[in-house]
Amino acid sequence: MFQDKKAGIIKTASWGSYFLITLFAPEIARESRPGQFLMIRVSDSLNPLLRRPLSIHNRSGQEVEIFFQVAGEGTKLLAQKNAGDFLDILGPCGQGFSLKPEFKDQEIFCVGGGRGLAPLYFLARELQAAGARPVIFYGGQTLSDLPLKKRLEEAGWETHCSTDDGSSGFRGLVTRLVEKELTRRKPYYLFACGPEAMMASLAKICQTAVLPAEFSLESIMGCGLGACWGCARKIKKNGEIKYLRICQDGPVFPAEEIIWPGD
Repeated sequence: MFQDKKAGIIKTASWGSYFLITLFAPEIARESRPGQFLMIRVSDSLNPLLRRPLSIHNRSGQEVEIFFQVAGEGTKLLAQKNAGDFLDILGPCGQGFSLKPEFKDQEIFCVGGGRGLAPLYFLARELQAAGARPVIFYGGQTLSDLPLKKRLEEAGWETHCSTDDGSSGFRGLVTRLVEKELTRRKPYYLFACGPEAMMASLAKICQTAVLPAEFSLESIMGCGLGACWGCARKIKKNGEIKYLRICQDGPVFPAEEIIWPGD
């Protein structure tokens, strides 16, 4: 892990409440893997005090990208940054998605809900480079929640979109779209990131389909380094329930290890 106190913002793009920022951070870019994240200081003052954890959306050469939605004061401040500004970032943090040799020549489902699409672009690129065939499922409440739809399609990946109101693609939840697709094809593996309810539902679908999967969990984090235990969560390891840190032991966990609320 590295700290870059002067990660330069090269460019920004926005779609309503969604933002994409490209950063020049050579050391962090070199070590980044799909599913890992950055801890970003969004202000030079003590308000807000804590860094914000954001998934690494992409890596290209000496650059990394973050994709996020404004959801509170921290991301609001981050959205106000411009090209030429600098950010203090830590990363890459956490344990990312598995990239197994046996994925070669296999079809892999990547499911993202809203801002949960963030780590899946980087993942799909790496899967494709390893000879796998990524299939993207991108869901949102309405078309404005799918700002990266065009980017995914331009990458050449098979992309399926869903919206709750039917304004783009399949009308309904992205989990229903995945379930529908599983009636006619069986991928080798599934990766997902998104709202908790979406992933809990998806976990049941994968269990029924006997489909191995990994999910990237979100959490409010105090340090992002595993020291404060502020992001601890019940996880089942080797048949034993333990409290593990999402920042250090995750954020990616095998589907069968995650204990969902209500389980």
